[in-house]
Amino acid sequence: MIKLQCKLPREVYIACSGGVDSMAVVDFLKNNHDVNVCYFDHGTAHSRRAQKFIAQYCTDNNLPMLMGTVGYAKVEPGQSKEEFWRNERYKFLHGINAEIITAHHLDDCVETWVWSSMHGTGKIIPYRNKNVIRPFRLTRKRDFQLWADLKNVPHVEDDSNTDTCYTRNYIRHTMMPNVLRVNPGIHKTIAKKVREDEYTT
Repeated sequence: MIKLQCKLPREVYIACSGGVDSMAVVDFLKNNHDVNVCYFDHGTAHSRRAQKFIAQYCTDNNLPMLMGTVGYAKVEPGQSKEEFWRNERYKFLHGINAEIITAHHLDDCVETWVWSSMHGTGKIIPYRNKNVIRPFRLTRKRDFQLWADLKNVPHVEDDSNTDTCYTRNYIRHTMMPNVLRVNPGIHKTIAKKVREDEYTT
């Protein structure tokens, strides 16, 4: 079941990568909201494919599309590509004069908590980062996938999502099966923390 943590305005702006999570959010919200799609081109071959896919989807569904690009920005010495892409993406999102919805879900929150715990303090993805909000933090990824399957929502997957050279993917594909073996109820544990976070943001 897709769960919202808050009531949304009639007009919404959604950060969309073209993947199943964000496409499910677009489809979920476009029936009762005026949806604007926000896409950021990371300068990769997949980004160019995803841009064309989302542009066609927006045309077919009569949805406005805002686009940003990494442009001529370069990775700083000692900076990972993950950090670079994230920083550039948020520069784009923070520059939009509206609240931007992302498709961050409960599985993302668990992975972030595991990741940050390895560095000393477990952290929950916050509900808000300036004008960026994450109202789907109590939804499981499998529920987005189920929605997409039932509604025949098109999406395009990034092949790099399976590359465990990236820390996030290593945690997701290699560490999480072992984490779940140790604590099968970790999603319930982190969901409780997410709910507590509602009252502190």
